[in-house]
Amino acid sequence: MHDLVIRGGTIVDGFGGAPFTADIAVDGDTITQIGEVGEAGREEIDATGKIVAPGFVDVHTHYDGQATWDQEMAPSSWHGVTTVVMGNCGVGFAPAKPDRHDWLIGLMEGVEDIPGTALAEGMSWNWETFPEYLDALEEMPRTVDVATHVPHGAVRAYVLGDREQPGVVPTEDEIAEMGRIVEEGVRAGALGFSTSRTVLHKSVDGELVPGTTATAEELVEIGRAMGRVGYGVFEMASDLKREWNEFEWMGALSRETGLPVTFAALQSIAKELPLDEQISTMRAENDNGANIVAQIALRGNGIIMAWQGTVHPFKFKPSWQPLEDMPWEEALEKLKDPAFKAKLLAEESVYPESDLLELLMIVANGWGMFFEMDEDFDYEPPQDATILARAGAAGTEPAEYAYDLLMKDDGKGFIYFPILNYAEGNLDFLEPLQHAEDTVNSLSDGGAHCGTICDAASPTFMLQHWVRDRKRGNRITLENAIRRQSHDTARLYGLGDRGVLASGYLADINVIDMDKIALGKPWLAFDLPAGGKRLLQKASGYVATIKSGQVTFRNGEMTGAFPGGLIRGPQTVEMAEAAE
Repeated sequence: MHDLVIRGGTIVDGFGGAPFTADIAVDGDTITQIGEVGEAGREEIDATGKIVAPGFVDVHTHYDGQATWDQEMAPSSWHGVTTVVMGNCGVGFAPAKPDRHDWLIGLMEGVEDIPGTALAEGMSWNWETFPEYLDALEEMPRTVDVATHVPHGAVRAYVLGDREQPGVVPTEDEIAEMGRIVEEGVRAGALGFSTSRTVLHKSVDGELVPGTTATAEELVEIGRAMGRVGYGVFEMASDLKREWNEFEWMGALSRETGLPVTFAALQSIAKELPLDEQISTMRAENDNGANIVAQIALRGNGIIMAWQGTVHPFKFKPSWQPLEDMPWEEALEKLKDPAFKAKLLAEESVYPESDLLELLMIVANGWGMFFEMDEDFDYEPPQDATILARAGAAGTEPAEYAYDLLMKDDGKGFIYFPILNYAEGNLDFLEPLQHAEDTVNSLSDGGAHCGTICDAASPTFMLQHWVRDRKRGNRITLENAIRRQSHDTARLYGLGDRGVLASGYLADINVIDMDKIALGKPWLAFDLPAGGKRLLQKASGYVATIKSGQVTFRNGEMTGAFPGGLIRGPQTVEMAEAAE
């Protein structure tokens, strides 16, 4: 008797081939048979008329703190994700000397909008070195497997101490020590190293993150440390300034070490290179023997604006400031007062000093770039859905229209601002990248941007929008969508034991009702430690999610099984019949 049998489903196996109907048998944590399974299972799932696909592998998350206290790993685990890779963008919590805890929390809070109070209360800090951090992660079972990078910010802070600040150039000995720490971390099980080089990433005190001003020599030496181990992914978010010649050194590093280098490829106000130039420059290096991979988002990376969120169009109005730290019930009563509303709308915004002033002004006045998030919101909205257009049709001013939107649902309304990846007002530019071998679907930022972004739902969005519902351009096939979110992401990080459905592979499986797959309406929860807030979004259509042979979610509800653990280093499938 098998432990689990999934019967009669339409198998989309992750390899990209045509779907087929078959049963799947699972024993322990492994798929043992695909075909007609005659033997019964101790547990059986009728998947007739449903899609059976691999568990999704999300390689760009920020659960570095949350993973130390949370077994559920929401919201990613709600969207068919069974493996997450965290420690991206150069931020994380190891290595960490005791006197740098608050500094690291401030760095994460500023870069990734994760409440510092939640991190301070939630983490035990029962580690100092990176290997000790991995040991701490290993102690807690979860619904998903977790893997991580060694983060540049933590490494620099550990080596440089109080000297760590933008513009500081480490000595040769300090760079060598950074390399030693990264090598130690990768040998202990990290899947790579990460850094950030963008002005959009700053600490809570407004300082640029450590990697922004790092020299190419420093970054290459750290990459060589991974090369000495023989595996690891070098991950980076960068403004890609022309004078930095990022692709030149990324290509040289990849060729020298034989390792993949991956970067966030976006339409961004901070990037000097347009997206098509980013891709063409990457491909020129790859044609010369490099292995650079572009991480692409699946939709506009959007700020969700709300009164209780991190930003909204009225944040810089003088009358809003007293409400900022007021209990919500009291602030809501103020917002409902017509006299307060009139006063607020009549005021000019007062901006803080910032080198991102242009962006702040757009946040306060970008009515032609903001969209009303109604009940059946389409994340590829047309221009007639902007606040500017709808306000005009309603015969009112955009600011007043926006105010009233935020007041919906007793002050819990949302406005969508696709700050990145929506310069053309559609997602057409992403469609050819969905068929490219040098790109991976990524940038969900699961666990991060708690008060502004809710892109951890990207796998569900991929199925709902790109496969089934897209109306404003070409769709992609189901088999391609599944391959990109499972096989391709897993292989980039050396996770050769998952991401496909085949005998001998890890039994990470989704059973999906494609007729019902849909994103739920976002909401703000205050369920992090110390009452910290986060935007959450559930999904319908996941009949079951199975991690290592155990059903972790059934119809969107957690079962209480926690088979997920820590991934240490690349993973392989030993059985000969499992060879691709």
